[in-house]
Amino acid sequence: MCEEGNHCLTQHHRVSDEFKELERLREFARHNEASALEHARQEERQKWQVVIKEKDEANQAALAEKDAEITELKSLLGKNAKSSES
Repeated sequence: MCEEGNHCLTQHHRVSDEFKELERLREFARHNEASALEHARQEERQKWQVVIKEKDEANQAALAEKDAEITELKSLLGKNAKSSES
C-alpha cells in the first residue's frame, strides 16, 4: 500500500491510461491485419477469376471447333449415304 495516497492513484491512473492505449493499439493492429488479409484474398480471387475466364474462353473456342468438325463429318456422312444409294 502506498504511503502517499495521491501518488498511488496518479500512478494507477497512468498505468490504466497506458493499458487502454496499448489495447487501442492492439485493436488497431488487429483491424489492419484483418483488412490486409481481406485485401489479399480479394486480389487472389480476382486473379483466379481471370484464369477461369481465360480457361472458359479457351474451352468455348475448342467446343466451337469440335462442333464445326462434327457438322462437317455429318455432312460427309450424308453425302456418302446418298452416293451409296445411287
